[in-house]
Amino acid sequence: MKHNSIITREGFPFIIISMVLTVLAVFFGTLWLAVILGLITVFITCFFRNPERYFQDEDKLVICPADGKVIKIEEVDVQGTISGRFKKISIFMNVFNVHVNRAPYGGKIEKICYHRGKFLSANLDKASAENERNELLIRAEDGRVIWTVQIAGLIARRIVCWTGEGAKISKGERFGIICFGSRVEVFLPLDSRIVVKLGAQVRAGQTHLGYLS
Repeated sequence: MKHNSIITREGFPFIIISMVLTVLAVFFGTLWLAVILGLITVFITCFFRNPERYFQDEDKLVICPADGKVIKIEEVDVQGTISGRFKKISIFMNVFNVHVNRAPYGGKIEKICYHRGKFLSANLDKASAENERNELLIRAEDGRVIWTVQIAGLIARRIVCWTGEGAKISKGERFGIICFGSRVEVFLPLDSRIVVKLGAQVRAGQTHLGYLS
């Protein structure tokens, strides 16, 4: 199923409930409440927006999987879904960012691992290991591994993944959404060249993160 509607389907229940409450507030003459609920409806609608994104592809290019701010670029040792030493890029998504996530690289979805956990603020370092998260392992045609992790945050209480193990995915293709503020991390092979800068504001499916060797 394609997920290219201007508003993601996950947002419709929230939008409809908010709209109904707004109409009821108007009906009962509580205008101040109607204004507040109307603004909340607008906010929720904007949160679940799903814009088209375009990028100029290049050989070995890795693109950003999430909107937000780059808060960490580091080399890390990993033991778990994948093992070894990798370059990790962490992106913090606030409630005003687009929350639809896109594949940073094309290939086969070799493994998806969901972990229950806490709901700490997603900008904290320990959120990577302790928060609820969903791990997506992409195996490129040349055998390289690109590991992307969706991490729930303080307000985010639902991680949605639209793909499954064994599926083929294209670079920039939408694969999921995290509801209401969160974090996404990308793990790349150690010999990858990172071009994005710490503190940069990035856009899913558009900003260049780096290049595989």
